[in-house]
Amino acid sequence: MKKKVIIIGGGIIGLSSAYFLHLEGHEVVVIEKKDLTEGASFENAGYLIPSHIVSLASPGMISKGIKWMFNSSSPFYIKPRLNRDLFSWGMKFVKSCNNRHVEKSISIIKGINELSKSLYQEMHRSNIFDFHLVNDGLLMAFKTSKAEKEELKTMKIAQDLGLDVSLISPLKVQELQPNIKMNIQGAFHYRCDSHSTPSLFMKGLERYLISNGVKILKNSTVQSFNLKNKTIKSIETNTGIFDGDYFILSAGAWSENLIKPLGILLPVQAGKGYCINASKDLRITIPAILIESKVAVTPMKEFTRFSGTMEICGINHNINKKRVEAISRAASKYYEKFSISIKNKKEAKSALRPLSPDGLPFIGRHSAYSNLVFATGHSMMGWSLGPATGKLVSEIISNKKLSLSIDAFNPERTYGV
Repeated sequence: MKKKVIIIGGGIIGLSSAYFLHLEGHEVVVIEKKDLTEGASFENAGYLIPSHIVSLASPGMISKGIKWMFNSSSPFYIKPRLNRDLFSWGMKFVKSCNNRHVEKSISIIKGINELSKSLYQEMHRSNIFDFHLVNDGLLMAFKTSKAEKEELKTMKIAQDLGLDVSLISPLKVQELQPNIKMNIQGAFHYRCDSHSTPSLFMKGLERYLISNGVKILKNSTVQSFNLKNKTIKSIETNTGIFDGDYFILSAGAWSENLIKPLGILLPVQAGKGYCINASKDLRITIPAILIESKVAVTPMKEFTRFSGTMEICGINHNINKKRVEAISRAASKYYEKFSISIKNKKEAKSALRPLSPDGLPFIGRHSAYSNLVFATGHSMMGWSLGPATGKLVSEIISNKKLSLSIDAFNPERTYGV
């Protein structure tokens, strides 16, 4: 039966949800607070990553976090501040940082990533709109034996799960990418991964949705919810009142504060990531993560993107120059005779990722309101998991059999169990 669905948030999760809901024949309205030209769905590494099977909440992150929090240019930085929500999130994060959680999450993360990648590829083959998608895999490049040993553990787990990955020498890396030398001891080549150019995909998907009757209301901010019993009847925005049969929360880093008036406490912290779009370097052809520096390198359609660092400092887009310089230095350390220009560094951007305490997204209904569906908290996997989340959301609302279990993504789950 056709339903009217209001989607709050027009990033990759929101637009993917709109896409699959439209295919199911529902009436869809997307409420987006900005103009759909920037944000985490535009400023990300563009990776489709079945290889990333270990969540952010893993053993060792606590000690690393304590060490790094005193260094504002470190890969993972938590700015100390007195904030009740941050403290609550931090306690849940600590509870989740254990081997039991990692082992339990590995197959879950792999499953939803593989579903999402297959949906990206299906959309690409259908040619309903043109976007950039390349299946050249991903290099996890290392300079030290310590990094090699740590990643070797992940590689073995990935191989046991059937993912296509192997350890390759610097010479083999040079053969794959002959026009530039990497100063590394070796790399793990995850041939199961792909990459894209986010802005091209987002613009193409937006055009497709609008041309097919989906309403996308930009610069529209949710101001209040109109409730009756355990149902959301409508939302009030600065551009009008919108009623619906279902409401999807896909507001990313803004999700936690947005639904507090509903009496729902959702543990989401904004994680600020940075990216530098360098002039396209045709020598760099294979995406890579520079392990020690935690910097991602992506040869996109019209430029080469360097992105990285994670800074938990609340909702703001301030640019920390130290973090930009850290990304730039990493590029020069790993790629011989390569540097990022001053102009490119000055144009660096930041975007906010919605971090859940255990690294898993929130997907599914909430018991507080019968017609509220969550699709947020994807941490650093939002781009990779966009289509899969949209597909699952459409199946929930259409009362169809789910493509995979969403028990682990329950918005009301407990942590550390």
